[in-house]
Amino acid sequence: MENVSVLAITRNGIRMGADLKNLFPGWQVLAPDKLSDGNDSITWYSESTTQKIADLFHTSDALVCLFSLGAVIRLIAPFLKSKKTDPAVIVIDDQGGFVISALSGHIGGANELALKIAAHMGATPVITTAADVNKTISVDLLGRKLGWQIEDDSAVTRVSAHMVNGDPIGVFQDAGNKEWCAKLPPNVTIYNDMDSLKKSGSRGHIIISDKIIDGTIPADSVVYRPPSLVIGVGLHWDTPKDTIQDGIERTLEKFGLSPISVSGLASIKKPQDVLGLVQAAAEMNVPVEYVDRKDLSQIRTPNPSDTVRSFEGTASVSEAAAMISAGGNLVVEKQKFPPNLTIAIARRMD
Repeated sequence: MENVSVLAITRNGIRMGADLKNLFPGWQVLAPDKLSDGNDSITWYSESTTQKIADLFHTSDALVCLFSLGAVIRLIAPFLKSKKTDPAVIVIDDQGGFVISALSGHIGGANELALKIAAHMGATPVITTAADVNKTISVDLLGRKLGWQIEDDSAVTRVSAHMVNGDPIGVFQDAGNKEWCAKLPPNVTIYNDMDSLKKSGSRGHIIISDKIIDGTIPADSVVYRPPSLVIGVGLHWDTPKDTIQDGIERTLEKFGLSPISVSGLASIKKPQDVLGLVQAAAEMNVPVEYVDRKDLSQIRTPNPSDTVRSFEGTASVSEAAAMISAGGNLVVEKQKFPPNLTIAIARRMD
């Protein structure tokens, strides 16, 4: 967490703030200038704490308050909007005995930060979110560290309630890293296919896939999209962005793959980057990996082309580039969009 602000309003709080600054030099520590002791590592403010906390709430990833929980609640209450956007808020009492995760425990990272601070201070962390105290799966955090995205979060609260209440939860996964499920709570069962999941009688469902789900998704389902797909692109130096985007969209739709799971584009390394490819990647918010033609020529692909070899020095660009970048197998063989574009898709092995 990059932007952490520590707010102290008592002399004990200021001493704790200075200690936290020593432990975490990148954090900003603030206190009223009327309590200034000349410590230049602390930012001394002259405005009211009410105004200062308003500013920090809107500009910080996390806000650590070294005073009472009640006072913090009253001060931040006017600014609360959503757990998706509110910063993490940590409260530490004036004696440093307890480190309380007060707001945005999961998505905002307050729980993790509270544990980290408490460990350094020798204090007691206070975590109250049900998934943590019941030592079960946090539905809204399940794939966060793996880069997974929730397609539609409207069912997260309901599935989370089923999880912490011990109701039967069914899981189906056909893409992405599977190490998350090394140890599952007793109410969670993994199913090998969607039909089994639908027939399982589960109260809540977690689906982890890069495919568009055929048919009706069970009620109370959270669909996670892992960053599992790499799109290989064969193109000319002047292939425009719109042509590339259209080819990608048509290919994903034809083969029932989710655009949310696209983690990158890959193509042959040319003397100069193709502007259309750079622009398409920027609009998709994914990187482009350029692969040397010698490496491409070493890959056995299902659809080599003598024509491509004559122009590029390798018999495959889109298929070979996708496979190399993904480190995995093709899920979509080369699709041709004459006269200047080919698209192939590979799935990452993890």
